[in-house]
Formats: sequence, structure tokens, C-alpha cells
Amino acid sequence: MDVTITVLALTTGFLAGALFAFLGVPIPAPPTVAGVAGIVGIFLGFRAIQWLDVGYDLLGALGV
Repeated sequence: MDVTITVLALTTGFLAGALFAFLGVPIPAPPTVAGVAGIVGIFLGFRAIQWLDVGYDLLGALGV
């Protein structure tokens, strides 16, 4: 994991969130910690399946 990219992503997200708040528009993300935790859970589940090297190629099965 590249720490520089992670810090840049966090900084960009922080600045975008500050801009949304400054302009008084709703953020395009879950506005609660529970919503953010759900997104983290989705990411961790995705990574776990990749790490276990299991899965099903749905698009391949559909011929796409």
C-alpha cells in the first residue's frame, strides 16, 4: 500500500468535504459514522474474497 496515495486521497476527501460544507450542499457520502462503517465493511469483504482467491465470474457466465 502506497502511503503517499493514501494521504493524498484523505487530503482530497477532506478538502472536498470542507468545500461541500462551505457551500451548504449535502455530501455525496453517508453523513453518519454507521454509513461510513458500511462502506468500510464492503471494502473489507471485497478484499477478503480476493485474499481467499474464491469467487464466481458472473459477467463471464453471462457472456459479457
